[in-house]
Amino acid sequence: MDARRKIDEGRVAMPAAPGLPFSLHRVGAMILRYWFLLRGSWPRILELAYWPTVQMIVWGLITRHLQTDSSWVAQAAGVLIAAVLLWDVLFRSQLGLSLSFLEEVWSRNMGQLFVSPLRPSEWVVAMMSMSLIRTLIGVVPAALLALPLFGYSVFTLGAPLLAFFANLLLSGWWIALIVISVILRFGLGAESMAWLLVFLLAPVSCIYYPLEVLPGPVQWLALALPPAHVFEGMRAVLFGHGFPFRHFAAALGLNGLYMVIAGSTFLWAFHDARRRGALLNQYE
Repeated sequence: MDARRKIDEGRVAMPAAPGLPFSLHRVGAMILRYWFLLRGSWPRILELAYWPTVQMIVWGLITRHLQTDSSWVAQAAGVLIAAVLLWDVLFRSQLGLSLSFLEEVWSRNMGQLFVSPLRPSEWVVAMMSMSLIRTLIGVVPAALLALPLFGYSVFTLGAPLLAFFANLLLSGWWIALIVISVILRFGLGAESMAWLLVFLLAPVSCIYYPLEVLPGPVQWLALALPPAHVFEGMRAVLFGHGFPFRHFAAALGLNGLYMVIAGSTFLWAFHDARRRGALLNQYE
């Protein structure tokens, strides 16, 4: 009985059974276990089909555009490099904020944070600040390397670059707040949304191709999202059409609207998680 109690308490490791033959039954049992885990988490199922589908759509649209206008890239030097770097601002700002939250969850520190006087709004501002720092650390070296490697500097965009950067930063933040809200509500099974959600917007953000490439109804969806206005504005500057005030105002207004919605959703999800005790049990 003492030995059995020590094993139950984890003080004695159970030895592996020697000499047992390979069992397809045990293999099947473990497959069934992992299948149940997969079946019980809709974000994991979504992730399986998500990446191939998004990659196919994005590069299919790029191919379609270049087939109809093969001289498009040659008309503005660095248009694809600028698009990649600005897209990285959106991606890293979103991921930086989401990871700051997830690091607290993974380290089981949420309970300690909120027995202190820390307010949710203060926490969000701190995570946004870290997101900005992470984004600058990630994007600035890449932008500087583009000049010696490819002979192009994104800084030639001038003052409009700051407007594009600010709008994409705001977009990343409200997307991250939605991600955090989903994790607060559904638990760590939804943590893959930190990588999925921003790429869900990629095909309709018009990163590498103009808005006209999208099918008609989808263009309206793209115009309802700030990143599409930013990338349309970026191309307008690169092609010498001047600063796109209309796109800038649209992106700024939409970002303000979505930030209010995302912030309200986050506060609701946070207080709901606190009421359910999910802040202490780490959403497991």
